[in-house]
Amino acid sequence: MLPLATMVVGIEAVTTSRPLRRILGLGFGLAFAFGTMIGVGILRLPGMVAEAAGTPTLIIACWCIGGLYALMGAVSVSELATMYPEAGGFRVYARHAFGDRAGFVVGWIDWLASVATLAYAAVSAIEFVGTLWAPMTEHESVAAIAVLGVFTVMHSAGLRLGSTVTSVISATIGILLLVLIVGCFLVAPATQPHGPSVVAGSPGSIVAGGSLLMLVPAIRALLTAYDGWYAPIYTAEECVDAARTLPRAIIGGTLLVVVLYLAINVALLRVLPVSELAASKLPAAAAAQVVLPRGGSALVTAVSILIVLSLINSNAITGPRVLFSMAREGWISQKAAAVNVGGTPYVALATTTLTSAAMILTGTFNQLIALFAVLILLYYIAAFLAVFVLRRRSPGVQRPYRAYGYPISTFIVLVGSVGFLLAAVVEDWRSGVTALVFLSLCIPAYAFASRSRRARSPELAANLS
Repeated sequence: MLPLATMVVGIEAVTTSRPLRRILGLGFGLAFAFGTMIGVGILRLPGMVAEAAGTPTLIIACWCIGGLYALMGAVSVSELATMYPEAGGFRVYARHAFGDRAGFVVGWIDWLASVATLAYAAVSAIEFVGTLWAPMTEHESVAAIAVLGVFTVMHSAGLRLGSTVTSVISATIGILLLVLIVGCFLVAPATQPHGPSVVAGSPGSIVAGGSLLMLVPAIRALLTAYDGWYAPIYTAEECVDAARTLPRAIIGGTLLVVVLYLAINVALLRVLPVSELAASKLPAAAAAQVVLPRGGSALVTAVSILIVLSLINSNAITGPRVLFSMAREGWISQKAAAVNVGGTPYVALATTTLTSAAMILTGTFNQLIALFAVLILLYYIAAFLAVFVLRRRSPGVQRPYRAYGYPISTFIVLVGSVGFLLAAVVEDWRSGVTALVFLSLCIPAYAFASRSRRARSPELAANLS
């Protein structure tokens, strides 16, 4: 195996004369992690958690558990990110730990998940805008594709503009959510019902019965709310001083969101009785109506639109870099490794956008979202396993950052990810079967890609073996 620096230089020499631009700092990394993690789920999940937990203490405890889980994952992956600061995300770690086949499979899962998420987010953006301006939904698919087009043009203009837009969107979301939080503390607190603070007849009563098993679905749902903490790993090759920037961006961004989520839940509990919070489908909107009786719904709608736009922006960054990484290694046409003057892998970006647009027109992204909810857990598991494997197999590789709490912290998130994968399959066995079929199809796809790769670029294949 060639040293990492030599290997990367060799790849760039074969695939493209223009490398990615190394201009991203800690500010972008924090904004990227924050903007990727913040999801529409925070506007509705507090109600689901309240229904399952039933008491303010348990509600906050559930959010703390989810945040701690995300932080343990962040510290574990930060070690891998500083070991291999390459573009491509999770597939990079899978390849280094388990070989080309694992890197190929994880790469395809990751890229297709980004493509499906882009389609889902674009359609959701139009639906949210439609609540303010109904004519927008009359041509939903065309409008959604137009939104993707805007972000594609913007990111094609260059990495510097894309990073600026990322920071602006993330900052605006944070400010609007802070407005809601501060407003909740300025109004009179809600009057809580007398007696035990447990929602009558709700799963929260399980606490009195001595069983906490029914909290598991709520905690598992929380993991989706905290998902995205790893976003900076996709731009590792574009970070200035990656050894210092990446851990700070990944862990710091996660901490920001954990603190914000806890603050939101404390704020909601202040203005909404637990019973009302548990019964609400969109508790953030209910709280906003208390804080801003005439503008609450508009505030929540604005936050929702910005969140899905942030999701589009994030996946317009991550998806193309996965494809870029696979192209640079010769698994697909090396044209997808081309980088423009602004530092954007523009062919990979265009391919990602066009595939997402096709999913919008055919409606296939709905089925894929359910499928990738299962498959995504596989690259979590691969990453956490990679920490153990590489500690044993490659002890001499430089680790500018070492996972805090290893091996206990990494073991906990690994076991948790395996458990949540099994729970997801049990809950939706059809998606589990589809995932198994997808993984089975990856075997002949890998064999075909491997033969094509050797035929196209024997030198590249030799450098990476």
